[in-house]
Amino acid sequence: MAAKYYRVDSIDSLAVPQAGENSPRRQTFYSDITKAASGLSLDSSPREKHTQSRQVGYSDRRLDVAWKDLWVRGVGATAVYGQTMGSIFNPVAQLRDKRRVAALEARLRGFNGVLKSGEMALVVGRPGSGCTTFLKTLANFRDGFAGIDGEVFYGNMDAKEAKKYPGQIVFNGEDDVHYPVLTTPSAKARSKGVSAKRFQADFEHELLRSFDIGHTRDTLVGNEYIRGVSGGERKRVSLTEVLVNRAPVILWDSPSRGLDASTALEYVRTLRAMTDSSGLTTLMSLYQAGNQIYELFDKVMVIAAGYCIYWGPLQEARPYFEKLGFECPPGQNISDYLTGVTVSTERKIFDAVSADPARMRGLPLSPEEFLAAYEKSDIARRMRRELEDHLSAGEARAQQTDEFKESVRLEKERGVWESDPSTVNIWTQIKAATTRQYQLMWNDKASIVIKQGSSTALSIILGSLFYNLQYTTADIFTRSGTVFFILLFNALLGMTEVTASFGGRSILAKHKSFALFHPSSMVLAQVLADLPILVFQVTTFMLPIYFMANLKRTAAAFFTLWTTTYVTTLALTAFFRMVGFSFSTFDGASGVAGVSIGLLILYAGYLIPQPSMKPWLSWIRWLNPLFYGFEAALTNDFHNVDFSCVQIIPSGGPYSIAGGNFACAVKGAQPGQTFVNGDAYLNVAMNYHYSHLWRNVWINVVFWIVFVFLTAVAVGRLKAAGSEKSFLLFSRQAARNAGDAIPMDPEHGQLLATFKSSAGQRGEEGTMKGQLQRTNTVFTWQNVNYTVPVKGGQRQLLNDVQGYARPGQLLALMGSSGAGKSTLLDTLSLRKETGVVEGKIMIDGRPLGASFQRTTAYVAQMDVHDPNQTVREALVFSALLRQPREIPKEEKLAYVDTVLDMLDLHEIADALIGVPGAGLGIEQRKRVTIGVELVSKPVLLFLDEPTSGLDGQSSFKIVHFLRKLADAGQCIICTIHQPSALLFYQFDQLLLLAKGGNTVYMGPLGHQGRTMVEYFERNGINCPPDANPAEFMIDVVSGPLAQHRDWAEVWRNSPEQRAITAEVCRLAGEAASQPPSYHEDGREFATTLSTQLSLVVGRAHRSLWRSPEYLMARIVMIIGTALMNGFSFLQIDNSVASLQTRLFCIFNGMWIAPGLLVQLQIHFIQSRNVFEAREKLSKMYGWFPFVVAEVVSEAPWLVLTSVLFYALWYFAVFPVGISTNAYHAGLTFAMLLIYQLFILGFGQTIAACAGNETQATLINPAFLAIFASFSGVLVPYGQITAFWRYWLYYINPWSYLLGGQVFFSMRDIPVVCTAKEYAVFSPPMNQTCGEYMAPFFQVATGYINNPNATSNCQYCEYSIGNEYLAHINLENKVDGPRDIGISALYMIACFGFLCFAMWFRSRPKKNVMRS
Repeated sequence: MAAKYYRVDSIDSLAVPQAGENSPRRQTFYSDITKAASGLSLDSSPREKHTQSRQVGYSDRRLDVAWKDLWVRGVGATAVYGQTMGSIFNPVAQLRDKRRVAALEARLRGFNGVLKSGEMALVVGRPGSGCTTFLKTLANFRDGFAGIDGEVFYGNMDAKEAKKYPGQIVFNGEDDVHYPVLTTPSAKARSKGVSAKRFQADFEHELLRSFDIGHTRDTLVGNEYIRGVSGGERKRVSLTEVLVNRAPVILWDSPSRGLDASTALEYVRTLRAMTDSSGLTTLMSLYQAGNQIYELFDKVMVIAAGYCIYWGPLQEARPYFEKLGFECPPGQNISDYLTGVTVSTERKIFDAVSADPARMRGLPLSPEEFLAAYEKSDIARRMRRELEDHLSAGEARAQQTDEFKESVRLEKERGVWESDPSTVNIWTQIKAATTRQYQLMWNDKASIVIKQGSSTALSIILGSLFYNLQYTTADIFTRSGTVFFILLFNALLGMTEVTASFGGRSILAKHKSFALFHPSSMVLAQVLADLPILVFQVTTFMLPIYFMANLKRTAAAFFTLWTTTYVTTLALTAFFRMVGFSFSTFDGASGVAGVSIGLLILYAGYLIPQPSMKPWLSWIRWLNPLFYGFEAALTNDFHNVDFSCVQIIPSGGPYSIAGGNFACAVKGAQPGQTFVNGDAYLNVAMNYHYSHLWRNVWINVVFWIVFVFLTAVAVGRLKAAGSEKSFLLFSRQAARNAGDAIPMDPEHGQLLATFKSSAGQRGEEGTMKGQLQRTNTVFTWQNVNYTVPVKGGQRQLLNDVQGYARPGQLLALMGSSGAGKSTLLDTLSLRKETGVVEGKIMIDGRPLGASFQRTTAYVAQMDVHDPNQTVREALVFSALLRQPREIPKEEKLAYVDTVLDMLDLHEIADALIGVPGAGLGIEQRKRVTIGVELVSKPVLLFLDEPTSGLDGQSSFKIVHFLRKLADAGQCIICTIHQPSALLFYQFDQLLLLAKGGNTVYMGPLGHQGRTMVEYFERNGINCPPDANPAEFMIDVVSGPLAQHRDWAEVWRNSPEQRAITAEVCRLAGEAASQPPSYHEDGREFATTLSTQLSLVVGRAHRSLWRSPEYLMARIVMIIGTALMNGFSFLQIDNSVASLQTRLFCIFNGMWIAPGLLVQLQIHFIQSRNVFEAREKLSKMYGWFPFVVAEVVSEAPWLVLTSVLFYALWYFAVFPVGISTNAYHAGLTFAMLLIYQLFILGFGQTIAACAGNETQATLINPAFLAIFASFSGVLVPYGQITAFWRYWLYYINPWSYLLGGQVFFSMRDIPVVCTAKEYAVFSPPMNQTCGEYMAPFFQVATGYINNPNATSNCQYCEYSIGNEYLAHINLENKVDGPRDIGISALYMIACFGFLCFAMWFRSRPKKNVMRS
């Protein structure tokens, strides 16, 4: 007996099977979630549930929501223009921008209404009409708007009082924002008020089971760039986050986006049941809502251009608009009909009305006319009366609000303040957040390996560099460098927190809006997670280097240094985290971090000892945790230690120490002594005192606490998700071309021209006929299997799938979420880079050729674009690179205009794509993604859910466009979710998949889907005439009609399957016997290399020009570093100390690298992500043009920053005579320029090798540590261990980059000792100082200041800078020019390594096996 396909007509019938039917698993969906979200045991009886509610303080919380005369203002109709490097320095442009932004416009106009608890309302309207604005306003997200007038009441609370309960009024945005490296159970937030023990144990399992995502338990959530769960499964993860909140007021913005029709229906049924049982107040905006979903609501609101043109009972909406004169076409969803009546090109007027001029004159056409008609209606009067009655019932509202507040109060755990919106206490929040922090760390194992592995390896390398240091004056400086570097390396690792602070910011903002936890608990969780991680990090780094370097061998000294290093690392990690969270953009934070790392190093007391610090900047050391840590660590190692003097003056030859006529040339030494006391040395040379040791440790503890506190404050200031201002940005060139007036609606930039007829559309048909690409391509696939490795084995995602797509037909690829639709599309389009693919995939009966990927188009589910391109530029870029080189450029550009017209993109053609919130809206980005692919004139078109996130009218327009492409001979394969019957009827063929990638149906749809419906009817499932066939078949596959039957097995045994197999073979054979439909030219890319270089480099230059925040952050960092370095070493004199000061000054200037590297790498990886996610796979251009573009676009700005650094630093540091020497000055600038270009090549090479931004920033410290340690600064050349000295020193680029600058700063400079620098001693009786020292000077450097004196001889160690240069292995006069040449070779080599790294990443992956 055939089962009956039923529709739900009342809430009482939800999930109740028909007589004689088995109750399928999916029909318990709503009840499981309702119980889970209520915070109670999942198998409690009603009596037990009531008892639990009273015991734990749970009760249904209810809040009516009312709004009266609600007006919302935002950025006005004048466009907002994106900033450029030119505009930020143009005061006229800045003044113009301020005036433009000051112009405000109403987004919502005089809304009135009330939605009571237990009611569900649907909000519909075209994208940009104001739906999201209305939902955000009711969610109390007011910060994103210029002004809100009118009143909104929650019970009897106004908006200000309701701010105290953010977690009880929840807004769920359209985007799915999650940590991509978390698995599905970990990604869901912890519920609030969880106190039932059994619930806590079953909660996670039941949610996964109820949402049918249990199979994703060990799968990463993923995002645009990280492979994870499917888009529909990711959406379900988002929905669970909201449900566990148990909020009485929930506002949903397009929650069904990405869900299949059956899942979307079941989900809205769940909300309907929860709304009824728990008294929720639910408002929801939906696109393409099927009629079964539509009928589940109580009220509906229709918004057009900020006007509420209908608010009232759901059942009366369609009759109301039909009474006005607008016809609902057969097969159209009612929700699409309601939004379509406001669009001149979409609405359909009854013939009787069209024929009556009088009725046509009274027919509303504009938003204002629709509003006027509604205000006169009986429905509007009833809604106003309902609002007035509600507002006048003050006692009932007060009682409801008091019960709500009491329920919230009772639900709070002990220790939670009443003013705190959180439900659980801070310790529970910290525990949950700490667990998640460890999950994030563990799931990014590559970063852990890089961080800990590089730390341990570097410790061993440096231990061998500083190997077996002795307590002699020869090693006193090197021993100081060892201690300094132990602290410095951990400080460099702490800098990665700046990058990490931006990684999860959007997730943090979302959870803040849900009031899941206080933001400070996340900060404290990170601190707690740091404690054991840093114990391991500090220990593994210290153990090898401490004992290999022969630091003080006592337990007390070791653990004192360990404690000092640990506390200093904690403080510096907290400092950089504070910097990251204190800025809204990464560019600003990285600029400050770059300057900060230079100051931390410079004022730690190592490069510039305290006595030598300039008084106007020496105060910086008191704010420097590294300074306190270095003093504590160094005094710990030097305390009560005597260093044997090996620098006795004079010595050798005839000299003897017996008479005491000598001195030790080390500060703190006494005349006639052969040793120097460590405490005395530190006291005289560095003004360090052992008594400060533990004081400094505790000061760093205080720094750590202060930085953590300031981080918590900064995190608390982050805006909740959804509260940010959103606006559309236009390019300034477009402003000049368009006369500075581009009208737009500010919500998502949707144009007000929605209500106007488009001339482009009127001429659309004729234009398209002349320009569409006509092909006869036949695409077939047979027995396609796809298997991927998973934890514990292999998972088969596609199972013997076969089918075909031929010219003139649209193939719909459908199935439930996670069935394998996108996987099949990726496999057929050769976009899979992991796993094993088996089967035959052929085009025109031939194997796929080299040009397949570039001659086919793939519209991905995720919208990945360069944010600094305009819409037109993105389409032109794609057309010029992907259409064959034989096509004239004019024809390519004309086709771009055609696609812009077809996709309604002309009026935003000059808008920047931008990022969410500052750029195109979701719906607009989707249309741009489609346009970028269509302009390539593909022979085969793949589309992955092109209508997801679009309203019904936009979806129909796109599918109708695809229909015309197919009619022109295009071969099209398209996955689609939740199509209306009208959309579904546009398709010719259907490939229906079930879980596991199993085919359920493949073949023609027939007229209005009858062929497909008849197939299922022959197998026992009847579809009623009024049902949407698209929803019907999904219900058959995975919904209520599945009946536990294996429909894949039914298909395999059907005659239709055998017919399809024969048809695939026939089509492939016929196509193979004929000439191919398109020319397989064997080219991997459509255009020449020179064309690719020209276009890609041009785009990269424009992108940087339009990124002033990125470039200005770099410029400010360079200027700040140059000024600090210049004023810290202002006008260096010619003393002996100045020789080392010159060296350290140049050495400190090298530390622009950490900040510059991070900036360059983040930008490179973001560009690389766009290239690899879309452009590489589409064969738009190759890896070489990408590399050239990234290098060439950055180079001019690095030349500018080199000039700025040189001008502000060189002339401030070096006195007249050196700075005015053209030879020295010019070659020093050449070295600075080479160094910044070296940083560019080196940083981008690291970024090309790294998997993500965090990994790149973790790799940097290890290389910088090696560069600095083996450059001859921290350890002089002669003291470097022989094993390293003869190869690592000479292959270290810093040896030459530093050497060249040092050479020109000291060569031929006379040295004059200061009074304190002379080594003083007395000669033997009857000898002058000159006579006594004559033999010494035959083998040694320096001079005697008073050669004729007979006592208190004053010896200066150096007489000319060349003598010091010899000490650091730069004694030859050709060493400087040589170092410039070698540095230039290293710079070129870095670019070579960059090319190799990108070639290696871009090469065909061998881990994809195809047979």
